[in-house]
Amino acid sequence: MKLLIIAGIFIGIIVLYLLIVTLFPGFKVPRQPLAGLRPRPVKTESDFSPARRDVSFDVNGTAVSAWLYLPAQASGPSACIVMANGTGGTRDLLLEGYAHRFQAAGMAVLSFDYRHFGGSAGEPRQLIWIPKQLEDYAAAVEFVRGLDEIDAARVALWGTSLSGGHVITTAARDSNIACVVAQCPGVDGRAMAKTALEKFGVKYILRMLMNGQRDYFRGLLGLSPHKIPIVAKPGNIGLITTPGAFEFFPQHVAETYVNEVCARIIIRGDKYRPIKYAADVRCPVLMQVCEKDELIPVKAARETEKRLGSYAEVHYYPIGHFDIYSGEHFKKAVNQQLKFLNKHLQGQ
Repeated sequence: MKLLIIAGIFIGIIVLYLLIVTLFPGFKVPRQPLAGLRPRPVKTESDFSPARRDVSFDVNGTAVSAWLYLPAQASGPSACIVMANGTGGTRDLLLEGYAHRFQAAGMAVLSFDYRHFGGSAGEPRQLIWIPKQLEDYAAAVEFVRGLDEIDAARVALWGTSLSGGHVITTAARDSNIACVVAQCPGVDGRAMAKTALEKFGVKYILRMLMNGQRDYFRGLLGLSPHKIPIVAKPGNIGLITTPGAFEFFPQHVAETYVNEVCARIIIRGDKYRPIKYAADVRCPVLMQVCEKDELIPVKAARETEKRLGSYAEVHYYPIGHFDIYSGEHFKKAVNQQLKFLNKHLQGQ
């Protein structure tokens, strides 16, 4: 009887806690506007033709918006690279610099926004839900395989950060993928959560978890989502709060960028472990790893390399997570990507 009473009290405390976290006012997280840092429109690469086509495809009845880049001169169906951005990113955040170079090299590119983000439909807005994003990648692949301009046997995947994990997972599930580029890939959510705990401490992590729980249970009850910034200054609540991140984003985002996300991803991100699928991949994988990455543990990338075995081609750079997107580091990384893609997609 005593055990039943103790169990009842314990359950009651948990229920009360969840009711307070879910329904009690006062949990609003201050916004972290990027406008004050003068965000500017995305730059296009003047050396390459910006020609692209607006296209869309459906995923479970929801429209996904995408840009299709086709090479200027093609004697037949082209090889195609399917790409999407990382955490909270949209197709107009840095991806055009890669797409233009692949296009100029004679390859097609499909760059898409996940459902709930950018030009794609989906409610609530700004929802990162990994199973849905993986569905979006698979649907994007099927979409390009059905286009007359695309050679269905030569479809590659490209991802960066969170989507660097998505492309490994997707390739493990689809044996017909020709090759994969995974740039500074997030391959182990559990390892990332452990790193965050060591870096930010228990108090901060508990605050983050409360925000995630609030949004998750509000979603179950059909209530409005609880959102937090995608990128925030160090010490504030946000998905990305590493030093330098808040200064990096305004240099590259478009004026329309929305710096907020449904907080429920906080309590799900550590469950996502693409590293578990690496051994099932049966195509060449280029992994580009930042050795000073502030977000993604290098140890997890090295373990993924082992699991990929002979399919892995890995390059390590003595730089941080955001350094690879600009300047000389970008040029070096994208040139290695072109060499890899030309070899495995174009036979050059």
